Amino acid sequence: MGTLSSEFPTIKVRLGGEPEIGVPTIPTLRVKDWDSPSFNFYQFDTRINALAEKAEGAFALTIAGNSQELPRAALEVLTRCQRLMGRRNEASRIPLFAGVLGRHRALHDLSKPLVRADYDHALDTWQWLLRLNPRAGLVPQLAALFHDVERLVSEADVRIEHLAPCYHSFKDNHALLGARMAEELLAQAGIGAEMRWRVGRLIAHHEQPPEDPDDPNAEDLQFLNEADALSFFSLNSPGYLAYYGPEQTRRKVVYTLRRLRPAARKWLRKLRLPPEVKAVVAESTAVSKAPAVARGAAVGPWQGKSA
Repeated sequence: MGTLSSEFPTIKVRLGGEPEIGVPTIPTLRVKDWDSPSFNFYQFDTRINALAEKAEGAFALTIAGNSQELPRAALEVLTRCQRLMGRRNEASRIPLFAGVLGRHRALHDLSKPLVRADYDHALDTWQWLLRLNPRAGLVPQLAALFHDVERLVSEADVRIEHLAPCYHSFKDNHALLGARMAEELLAQAGIGAEMRWRVGRLIAHHEQPPEDPDDPNAEDLQFLNEADALSFFSLNSPGYLAYYGPEQTRRKVVYTLRRLRPAARKWLRKLRLPPEVKAVVAESTAVSKAPAVARGAAVGPWQGKSA
């Protein structure tokens, strides 16, 4: 279980036995249930969120399975729960960041399911960023938290992205509007003008990998892109599939895979993906190794009324 401790340094991993007395927990999660194609991710997330909010501190999650399957499943489960682990580095252990976290939480009406999903995704993207780049500075961490804040205006009650005539244009506009909102909100939180501008610039471009590798912000932008994309796969893809259906999900998966460098794609092997999503990932990976003509036909621009 050493891998779990290194991947999630804020948690304690213990083999065997019951949780400590007095530590809140939910019923034991069996690996065979977790692996089931019919596993209810929404119900699981709701229980974990409620447990974390009730505990207001440490809580326990027990996973049961044989010694061969347990390490793999535990890594998948903990990745799905990482938004609740509060991993930080030197840049985010400061009171200023704690204040921003509180303001960010206050923006979200968690009684609304879509807002709850966006809040969880924001925290998860932040945690992915720190897994991908443990030395991430304050600017990219703030960008990770606020990268989708525009949805609080446009998609708090119903999703509309599938109605866009051009998905790329829709996402770029979402990013630009979100950058403006984030800068205004961060000003209220006491973040200085120069830092707000840098955060806004990352958010404004976070839907596309950096075009200029010599851009001083290229590394932060790439990690933000990948953290956002991996959060879609590890946390959001089951809900996306349930909300939009298989065809829309296929388009989303192809779009999101294009945001990942080869090294980041390797993480996909360690995630619990819905079978439909896993199939598209495998298919797209095979296509990416095919001749250029076949690749272009498979992953061309996402446009059209159904996009």
